[in-house]
Amino acid sequence: METPHARTSRWRRLLPRSRGRWAAGIAALVVLAGAGTWTAAADDSAPAVHRQDRMMRIDGVSIDTSYFTTGGSQRRPAVLIGHGFGGSKADNRAQAQQLAADGYAVLTWSARGFGRSGGKTSLNAPGAEVKDVSRLIDWLADRPEVQLDAAGDPRVGVTGASYGGAVSLLAAGYDRRVDAIAPEMTYWNLADALFPDGVFKKLWSGLFVTTGGGCENFEKQLCAMYERVAVNGKPDAAARALLTERSPSAVADRIKVPALIMQGQTDSLFPLGQADAMAKAVRANGAPVSVDWVAGGHDGGDKESHRVRQRVTHWFDRYLKGDKDADTGPAFRVTRTGGIDSTDGAALTRGASGDTYPGLNSGGVPVGLRGGTQTFNNPAGAGPPAISAVPGTGGGLAQLSTLGVGLSVDFPGQNARFESAPLKTARRITGSPTVRVNVKAGKGDAVLFGKVYDVSPDGKQQVLPSQLVAPYRITPEQQGRPLELTLPAVDHELDSGHRLRLVLAATDLGYASPAAPTTYTVSLDGPLTIPTAPGLTTASAALPWWTWGLPAAAVVIAAALLLTMRRRTATPAPDPALTDVPLQITGLSKKYAKSADRYAVRELSFRVEKGQVLGLLGPNGAGKTTTLRMLMGLITPDDGEIRVFGRAIRPGAPVLSRVGSFVEGAGFLPHLSGRANLELYWQATGRPAADSYIEEALKIAGLGDALARAVRTYSQGMRQRLAIAQAMLGMPDLLILDEPTNGLDPPQIREMRDVMIRYAAGGRTVIVSSHLLSEVEQSCTHLVVMDRGRLVQAGPVAEITGSGDMLLVTTAEELTEPLVEKTAALPGIGSAVRTDDGHGLLVRLDGATSAQLIAELVRLDVPVTGAGPHRRLEDAFLTLISGGSA
Repeated sequence: METPHARTSRWRRLLPRSRGRWAAGIAALVVLAGAGTWTAAADDSAPAVHRQDRMMRIDGVSIDTSYFTTGGSQRRPAVLIGHGFGGSKADNRAQAQQLAADGYAVLTWSARGFGRSGGKTSLNAPGAEVKDVSRLIDWLADRPEVQLDAAGDPRVGVTGASYGGAVSLLAAGYDRRVDAIAPEMTYWNLADALFPDGVFKKLWSGLFVTTGGGCENFEKQLCAMYERVAVNGKPDAAARALLTERSPSAVADRIKVPALIMQGQTDSLFPLGQADAMAKAVRANGAPVSVDWVAGGHDGGDKESHRVRQRVTHWFDRYLKGDKDADTGPAFRVTRTGGIDSTDGAALTRGASGDTYPGLNSGGVPVGLRGGTQTFNNPAGAGPPAISAVPGTGGGLAQLSTLGVGLSVDFPGQNARFESAPLKTARRITGSPTVRVNVKAGKGDAVLFGKVYDVSPDGKQQVLPSQLVAPYRITPEQQGRPLELTLPAVDHELDSGHRLRLVLAATDLGYASPAAPTTYTVSLDGPLTIPTAPGLTTASAALPWWTWGLPAAAVVIAAALLLTMRRRTATPAPDPALTDVPLQITGLSKKYAKSADRYAVRELSFRVEKGQVLGLLGPNGAGKTTTLRMLMGLITPDDGEIRVFGRAIRPGAPVLSRVGSFVEGAGFLPHLSGRANLELYWQATGRPAADSYIEEALKIAGLGDALARAVRTYSQGMRQRLAIAQAMLGMPDLLILDEPTNGLDPPQIREMRDVMIRYAAGGRTVIVSSHLLSEVEQSCTHLVVMDRGRLVQAGPVAEITGSGDMLLVTTAEELTEPLVEKTAALPGIGSAVRTDDGHGLLVRLDGATSAQLIAELVRLDVPVTGAGPHRRLEDAFLTLISGGSA
């Protein structure tokens, strides 16, 4: 065990020994400055997690923090969680609550320049953001519930993603009190990340500045550096030095704690090479290291948040709590795609792992390439540029590349291509391919972008794994002689019969290329070597839920049918008086499971007529979903009844064939067209094809030419409309839609509104549950408002929004201020405010009636042209659920 002195903060060690205690005391007082507030974090699990928000003053800068703990006086390890660039402490609240519930004291904070914290962003400078972490560790050391290794030395781990991941590495390098780290998707050397091989990564750099609040939110020297490099299109030595000194690589020999390194595969900002460098450095210091290649990254994709959070917790359980039984996982793991889930089109994933980290060049296999010496152009102004990854677009290109859809663009005459023969056996690339080439430029540096495509047997389709390219700056001194190029690190399966295509391009959208036109000449000096990491074991792909879910569901349904057959024979007789009524609910009640007195729905009654679009509204927990599930026969009410067209609803009731529903999203086969999916679904119902009314449903849904395309190419809005069309098949008389606009943008929401209105226009009925009150107000004719399981109000939208005490009075002439004051002073008038255009009054009645108000205005010679209620649905809704009169 290290001595207390050896584990003291580096910042304290820099102070003279004789003043150490005084300085430490002053630092503690500075950190503790500021009032804190406690709040309980809502969580269904025990124990309850409490959050304390506190604004700390560190070296004159306000740092916004949140501290999460559970009750009790037992000492526990602490964890610091840093946030990503452009974010704040709020981004880490869920993980903080989870770790606190698992027995940690957790501290989150907003870094300088972000959230509510003060100061300027300095990109994790040792004397700023990194020093802040040491001061936060000082604060943790004084907490009575935090476990100590020595006086002033808490047992503490640090984790975080991206910007927060870098600060976890830096904290371990600058403060010996850090005991374990778990950085995610971050950088080892920021200069190498933004200026790889001396090429300026212009799009990502621009996004850095933008998400950081603009150049004015950065330290002055950082802003000047960015503007200098952006104008020149080329980093200089001073720029590289500035970013390197703020990078974990600057303290590589000091990071000696267990490190769980998780890096994204779809990440053109911080590619896998950054994780490789940090893993080698930390292992060289003798510390335990595990490396995990996550499916997603800064370019989007599946970031596997749940799995990653679990692994971080287990890592800290082992190295902070000392739990030797904690499963910290393999030394190396990589997430691989394993086909497509036919229910939703998502890529299935599985893990491959090994007992040792193979690095990026393990198991190299040479692959011969064809293609002689080639000459191509760097166009004037470097445009149009080739396209690979496009930062800031949410990772759509990288996601599609994992599904076998190639979307990269290389312009003719701006690249050299070298191609292999068809592969005789399947191969998997795991790591960075390499190739030796000779390059000559017409003048100056040659800036090239290397990429390896997976080409289909017919040559018509090429896929760029994870949309990654590697930039190279080849100086005149390096030209004309063999040079080894390292290509992007990926994990990608190559099928037999496919070919590899090496492309060296003169431009790329994400990077700065020389603006002056020139020519490049490239020839090969050997084969392409692909790493295969032969020591890995690949787990089986997880089975889609339906492979076990459908048989299990069949057993459950069969048992339910047997148990309820006797009850079904006693189904109430149809009510002739309700034959034409789409829905009538009477005295409906449903208790929560294992509860004698808590109700999900209680004594609910309302009626829906033909042609109505009925909005079912209520806050979370109001009972809307439970009501819909009972309406569809999925669960049985404890009391009351539901009648659809006069027939009582029971599980499997024949009248349910007249009900269509869209509740939790439909599952589609992604490789089939929209029309084929609908036809297949209808065939599965066993009903005649002529009864599907598929053309009518498609016309209402308005999908147009998209019906002929594969569903995997659909946008979220198109998938939603296809799901609605599926619910419309057979043209059911009653259509139930639960949150149909979830995940849609405003134009798509407007289209969905039109779909509902068109459907009801034919005399059919629509019930829609939604949280978007403005959409409900525009698309629904009637409302049912619920709160805590009970009916609050039901009726036409105009009636519900019209009730209230606020009137809008319009006038022919512009009102003067004295006249407004006289109106406000009238008996029974609470207030009167002139509208922005001056031709109206918003009057709040306080005892007077609308008729009395109009009479008084006429007496005052106000030229009234109209008067009516003024209240939006949102106002009415909030009034109703708050218990006020509506």
